[in-house]
Order: sequence, then C-alpha cells, then structure tokens
Amino acid sequence: MDQATMIAIVVGVLVLAGVGWLVWQRKRSEELRARYGPEYERTVTQLGDQRRAESELVKRQERVDALEICALSAGQLNGYLQQWHAVQTRFVDDPKGAVSDADRLVEDVMRTRGYPVSDFDQRAADLSVHHPRVVDNYRSARDIAQRHKLGRATTEDLRRAMVYYRGLFQDLLEDREHGTTQSREADVSRANAERVAERDLARDADRNAERVVERDLARDADRMEIPVQRAGERLSERDIRTDREVIP
Repeated sequence: MDQATMIAIVVGVLVLAGVGWLVWQRKRSEELRARYGPEYERTVTQLGDQRRAESELVKRQERVDALEICALSAGQLNGYLQQWHAVQTRFVDDPKGAVSDADRLVEDVMRTRGYPVSDFDQRAADLSVHHPRVVDNYRSARDIAQRHKLGRATTEDLRRAMVYYRGLFQDLLEDREHGTTQSREADVSRANAERVAERDLARDADRNAERVVERDLARDADRMEIPVQRAGERLSERDIRTDREVIP
C-alpha cells in the first residue's frame, strides 16, 4: 500500500468520524431540547454557550439519577392532598400565609420523595430533570414568596404564586422519575381527595361570600337613619331630604 492510499484512508476515517460526531451531537441536542423544553433555552441563555449548557443539563441528569427518589404511597398522597386543600382554603382569608404554607408544603413533598432541599437553585436544577414543565413557574412562585416577605407583592401576585405552586405540587405527586404512573389505589385516593377538596373549597367560598354580604348589609343598615314623625310634628327639610336618600 503506497503512501497516497494510506493518506486517503486516514482522511476518509477522519471524515467519517467527524460526520458521526456531528450526527451524535445533533441527536443529543434534539433529545435534550425535547426533554427539558423551555429549560433548555433558559440554560443556553444563562450560560451563553450551547455546548456548555448541554453539558450542564447532562450533569443534572446524572446527579438526579444518583439520588434515591421514591414514589409517594397512597397514604402519603392522600395526606398531602388534604394539606393542600387546607392551604388553598386559607388563601381566601390569608393570602400571604397561604403562599408561605404552599412553599413549605412543596418543599416537604420534595424532601419526602428524596430530593435535597438545602439550596433553592440546586433544588430547581434537580427538579428540571423530570419536571421541566413546571420548574420555571416554581422559580417565579419562589420569587413572589420572597417579595411578599418584604411587602412588595400584590394580592394578584400572591394568587399567581398559588397557581404556580399548585402546578408544581400536582406534578410532584406523579412518579415521573421512574416513568410509571401511580397505582390504581393511589389514583382513586387522589381523585376522591381532589373531589372532596373542590367541594369543600366551593362551600368555603360560598360561606365567605355570605359573610361579606351580611357584613355589608349590616353596615348599610347602621348608616340608615329613617326619621320618625310624631303626632303634631313637622319634619324638617333636612329630615325630608335624608328620608328621600334612604328610601328609594
């Protein structure tokens, strides 16, 4: 085999290797983009380089795979649903307290399932592996929770935070880490608890609305001063005017 042939073979091997690497790289990029969704673009933007971002996402997956993540039992599932119902009900009268409780409840579910919870940024990164659909909303909810501690969050902000926490809470109840769904017993338990929670929440909302109406009626009644005309007395112009204002 002459030198020219050797060179041609080496060049051919290098070309094939380069093409294979590009194909592998493209396939990996597509898989990571499909897996992480918006989190993929967020990481690329944050790190400023696609290759570095993809390396970071792969490391996240390796880290989470090494954790002992477990599914919730039917009893734990039902207990957490009842706790969430209590938190959601509290929002009617105490939005700030409810948001704080929602943050703690989500953290407790993560801890029970096996996620480390000491550092929020690491917590969000770990969640992004199997819960990428809701992790950015989790960051937003956490930001609102932190701002409300400083008195900088409006009631509408708190409402949005509750919606974000509820989405993450519901996602964490699923065993996405193992690619399986909950058992039928757990599904039935959760469905029953959700129906009870929705019924009770609607009842509590109706009761709260009734209390508001009764309070407003009592306040309006206190403001009404209908003049009484005694025999032989003549109502003053002021009393007549007040009477007209009160009685339609």
